[in-house]
Amino acid sequence: MPPAIPDVTRPVPARAHWQARLSLGFADDQGTTRLVECTHLGPLRVQKPLYPEGPGVCHAIVVHPPGGVVGGDQLAIAANLQDAARALVTTPGAAKWYRANGHGSRQDVRLTAGARTTLEWLPQETIFFNGADVQLGQEVVLAQDASYIGWDILCFGRTRSGESFDAGRIGQRTSVRRGGKLVWFEQGTIDGGGSAMHSPLSLAGHTVCATLIAVGKAMPAPLIQALREQAACIANGDGRTGQTGLSQMKQVCVLRYLGNSSETARQVMIGAWQLLRPALLARDAIVPRIWQT
Repeated sequence: MPPAIPDVTRPVPARAHWQARLSLGFADDQGTTRLVECTHLGPLRVQKPLYPEGPGVCHAIVVHPPGGVVGGDQLAIAANLQDAARALVTTPGAAKWYRANGHGSRQDVRLTAGARTTLEWLPQETIFFNGADVQLGQEVVLAQDASYIGWDILCFGRTRSGESFDAGRIGQRTSVRRGGKLVWFEQGTIDGGGSAMHSPLSLAGHTVCATLIAVGKAMPAPLIQALREQAACIANGDGRTGQTGLSQMKQVCVLRYLGNSSETARQVMIGAWQLLRPALLARDAIVPRIWQT
């Protein structure tokens, strides 16, 4: 008798799910930021600290060797900056979240920054395959004089492959505290094929959204205007029809992109980062090489 054909639609057994954790610690050593902790469980890694802009800022590239997250996987990433440390954390490529197959997936990110620190959390885009069931949680805790820039780029469905996101569920929750006070909080859920996919108060029929959050000193009005003009120019250049918006609320600056191109979203986010970084972190914006490969 020939072997039975595997049923790929059946839920993945619990033992096949990844429970991956990564904990990073950064400390200042007389002007050099060092990666002093790098512990992991499961498939999350940082291969080595990088210093493309000198010893003052440590770049860490978080690698997920499987290349994608299947239903039931649980990921947790933590980064802690001791006083005066400076770190930039990014990823080598897009994160892919596959269909749930009956099991929800989750990623929790906790970022903690001590006094006089600068922290940048700049992952590349996140792609949700049709049928994905994902919960994303991010908690940022900053000292009163710490500065932070972070973004996320979310892509619903593989549009280049002709796939839409008409089934599945994506939940997101983000909080930022500075000096013990909650300065930013948002949460929401997108159901594939639901009203939020088309509502003018949500995705409005678009497939890509991106958010940049910068926390620190208030930015001057000319810079805010330059950020708005640049973002709108990128989002609508060469026949594109993306939408952007920027608001500053005391110590928090938030930039949004809504459109149908992950590449355009990346350009909007990187362009804004290049303007904000010198003003907020007193550092020129040197683009990590990993973003160009």
